[in-house]
Amino acid sequence: MMDTEGDSKMTVLTLELAKSAIAAAVKTVKEDKYTTKNINWITHSEFTAERGRRQIEEFVLTWEFQDLWEHHTKLIEMKDVAHSFYYIYSVCWNIQTANTPMALGSASAYFTIKVNKNKTPDAPIDVSYIFEGHSLVHRPGMTYFREKWLWDLIEAKHMLMESIPF
Repeated sequence: MMDTEGDSKMTVLTLELAKSAIAAAVKTVKEDKYTTKNINWITHSEFTAERGRRQIEEFVLTWEFQDLWEHHTKLIEMKDVAHSFYYIYSVCWNIQTANTPMALGSASAYFTIKVNKNKTPDAPIDVSYIFEGHSLVHRPGMTYFREKWLWDLIEAKHMLMESIPF
């Protein structure tokens, strides 16, 4: 004979345990300091070169970095290639202090916004970016930004300059 009351209690216990595990996992993900962040990117019909620049600025401000970093974003090139327009922007980073008003170096990230001529006007723009000297292509919301990348770029340039006799 089957113990239906025992089975019922076991089912309730199992469901409660599963709910607890899911709640703990959701809490961990929400509290994860390495959660990638993104913004709502504009659509093809909303795109202008200036709006693209402002969206990149908005996205970069989701990154976590110390207040001593300054950056500026500018459009550096627009390419008309077959079925798309490519807008290439530079986000240049540096550190200036009262002791060193001239930055010791800079680090750049290059963003590409692809506006496809054949996509529907309500389709979001395609955005990717790389850091200078690197070939890894990042996509917004897919990679957690690390301030160390900027430091490494500036340090590498500094070491290169010290190795060249003038």
